Amino acid sequence: MNMKEITMTDVVLFDALPTACGRRFGLATLNAPATLNALSLPMVQALTPALREWAADPGVVGVVLQASGDKAFCAGGDLRELYQSMRDCGAGPNPYAHGFFAQEYQLDHLIHRYPKPLLCWGQGIVMGGGIGLLSGASHRVVTTTSKLAMPEVSIGLYPDVGGSWFCAACRARSACSWR
Repeated sequence: MNMKEITMTDVVLFDALPTACGRRFGLATLNAPATLNALSLPMVQALTPALREWAADPGVVGVVLQASGDKAFCAGGDLRELYQSMRDCGAGPNPYAHGFFAQEYQLDHLIHRYPKPLLCWGQGIVMGGGIGLLSGASHRVVTTTSKLAMPEVSIGLYPDVGGSWFCAACRARSACSWR
């Protein structure tokens, strides 16, 4: 995918922010405000190749990851699709869920190991899969409207996407308290 071809998909908008020295920042905007930017498979499949392209491009000096809308950066994974896939598959193997989580975790790993500065603007609700995107960024910004949560721990599930590491690191480096 050539940088000039990176313009827009339905669920992620891509742009470039020019710098004074003639280079640029890659800008990726989650674009599903009606679902509180719930992380979907199409989002993951759009973000991953763009981040890889920007990592390899010497003209790109960093990446900004943000979201459209005021309510949420990313309110977790797209549970509607996952739930429907579970209903469709019953007790059998679930190719959609397997593919979604495999690709989501590969994206999270890419962000954790990203070779350039990656700033994640975590305004509003940031839960589950949104924590996965935010926690791996080299530069994480939260605002006065940010609400971070790993709600799955309340129902006995383990915090995935690096949540247990992120929560412990946050507590150690800030005045926030995790409940």
